This record gives sequence, structure tokens and C-alpha cells, in this order.
Amino acid sequence: MITYLYWFGTFAICLLALFGSFYLKHPKAGLLVASTLALVSFSAYYFHFQQIFVKRYGGVMSLEVPAGQYHLAATWKDDNLWIENYEPATNTCHFNEYSRGNLLQGKVIIKNCNPLMPVQ
Repeated sequence: MITYLYWFGTFAICLLALFGSFYLKHPKAGLLVASTLALVSFSAYYFHFQQIFVKRYGGVMSLEVPAGQYHLAATWKDDNLWIENYEPATNTCHFNEYSRGNLLQGKVIIKNCNPLMPVQ
């Protein structure tokens, strides 16, 4: 819900900038301001607000498990999501961090990890 409010507010501000510029007879300036606002809003959402909205306010986010891996667990550390996957082909566990905008991704690989089968 919070995500919809964010985008509704962004859309409303961009429209207000466009209509205000046409009213003041400066359509080029209005297009520039509206496109800049849209770009800044999109960047702010993608690089900062997306995971905050999901964790704190119940937003929606989708991730895909890489091919050949099985999902084991997910947890939050501060505002970043950590995903644990198991890859049976190499018998390794992968902990991947999904940070804001996926710019600073941490990764931990555990070799000889066999969580799905008992050790014999």
C-alpha cells in the first residue's frame, strides 16, 4: 500500500509541475522539471526506499532463485535482505545480500554444505 501511495504522490507532483508550466506558458521547463522529478523519484525508490517499504511498512518485492539452486532461508540485517540458497551440483550454500539497488552485495559461500541430506 505504501508503494502505491509513493507512486501516486510522484505522479501527482509531476502532473502538477506539467500543468503549472503550461499555465505559466513554459512547457519546455515543465517537461524538464517533470522528467527530472520522475527520474529522481524512480532512483530514490530503487536505490533507497524499496527494501525499507517492504521491511517496515509491508510493501512488495520479488526475487528469483537462481537456476540450479534451492532456497533455504531469508533474513533481514538492518535494511538489507540476506537469502540462503543451496546448490547441489557443487554442494555449496550461498548467502547473498540484496542491498538497496543491489549496489553493495555481500556474498558468503560455504563449501561442503549439505543441508538437504543427512551426513553419512
